[in-house]
Amino acid sequence: MDRRKFLFSSAGLATATLAGCEFNWLAQLKKEYPNVLMLIIDDLNDWIGPLGGHANTKTPNIDRLANMGTVFTNAHAPAPLCGPSRASIMTGLAPSTTGIYGHVEDNDIKSANDKASQSIFLSEYFNQHGYYTAAVGKVFHKKVADGSFDNYGGRQKGFGPYPPERMKWHDPRTNTDWGAFPESDQQMPDFESAQWLAKQLSTEHNKPFFMVGGFLRPHVPWHVPQKWFDMHPLDELELPPYFKGDLNDVPDIAKAVTELPMMPTTEWAIENDEWKNMVQAYLASISFVDSCVGTVLDALENSQYAENTAVVLWGDHGYQLGEKSKFAKMALWERATRTPLIIKPPKSSGKQVSNRPVSLLDLYPTLIKMCGLPENPLNQGRDLSPLLNKPNAQWEHAAVTTYGPNNHAVKTDRYRYIRYEDGSEELYDHENDKNEWNNVASKNEYKTVKERLIGFLPKENAKWSAVSNYNGNPYFSELTKKALMKE
Repeated sequence: MDRRKFLFSSAGLATATLAGCEFNWLAQLKKEYPNVLMLIIDDLNDWIGPLGGHANTKTPNIDRLANMGTVFTNAHAPAPLCGPSRASIMTGLAPSTTGIYGHVEDNDIKSANDKASQSIFLSEYFNQHGYYTAAVGKVFHKKVADGSFDNYGGRQKGFGPYPPERMKWHDPRTNTDWGAFPESDQQMPDFESAQWLAKQLSTEHNKPFFMVGGFLRPHVPWHVPQKWFDMHPLDELELPPYFKGDLNDVPDIAKAVTELPMMPTTEWAIENDEWKNMVQAYLASISFVDSCVGTVLDALENSQYAENTAVVLWGDHGYQLGEKSKFAKMALWERATRTPLIIKPPKSSGKQVSNRPVSLLDLYPTLIKMCGLPENPLNQGRDLSPLLNKPNAQWEHAAVTTYGPNNHAVKTDRYRYIRYEDGSEELYDHENDKNEWNNVASKNEYKTVKERLIGFLPKENAKWSAVSNYNGNPYFSELTKKALMKE
């Protein structure tokens, strides 16, 4: 029996022996297996320094992490909505497998369908293999599933704190709003989460740990203290690229799927002279949460775990700040699916950049491989270790994002192909059209390209699970209602 199997198979025996023997086993386990610190940032698109998504962004702490690990510049979410995206990442199963296409209560994930019921949450897998697991903040859609972590530091309800009255946008169906509030960082839930993680990292743990921090900003409302707004003067800000006729060449179903009646449009933002204010508020929110990341990184670097801890940072999907006339995620276009992914192995060899298309679904198999744990055969993602060793190695894969049954986006190095449930298509050639302004799906010269990309579409499209719901527009409200009627 090899040393790894011996350590894990000895777990039950160790707990039944004398305290001294148990300590020896735990000490050996702690020495052999690396820790994992995973930082999740809600609604963070590519507006961070390592991805260069916006000229005015200021993210010194995320930049610091990027300088120690591998930055994936072409990483995409399993779904452009936090509920299904996070459920997919934590189960290791695609939305098209579990039928979780909309939001879902944390404790309902495994009751979505038969395949979901067989899943083992990422945190549970680490726990089953001898790890201490701890989390704080938003990890799943709301908090964490009951019993999925040994220790949970909690999360304040909602996305506050909220001012006495809305500042800019008064539709009660959304948290969307922006402006300087509250007075101090100490009043922000993310500040408390960072302090909780820092305390955990200063504590003696007698087993390797899997630790997760789920930060709320830059999720709306874009409310952070004034000092973060001051870092991004309005007269210096650049606006995202925008083409007024952008949606003229997309199919009708694309407009139905992405309709967001509760959200401001770019036209509204222009007419009311609010676009720069919204960009400023989003950038301010990013800079604030970057400071929280810095608090955690400082704590790790000053701890006994600095030399044996992998650090992973990711956002749950992208976000549109005026592109495609949207201020939201909830779409299969680049701005809504692309998100940061940075992986720093326990023994970092410095900064690397990979341009290969990867999915956040790949996190589960990658992390357990990095820590020397046995493969979970249920995982549908791919181990990214080859790209951690050689960032632009041959990679014959694509990243797939799903938004409702049979609605998928396929992203490769060069192309984005979107196929909707009625057969409608979009195709964008990023070599010539990085803003996705020209849908070339109907052009004959791209016929062979489309045929290849179709091969990446999921072969399974599970029925919409009755435990999943989304009522953001009539299209999804109808799907949710039909699922409940068939329950």
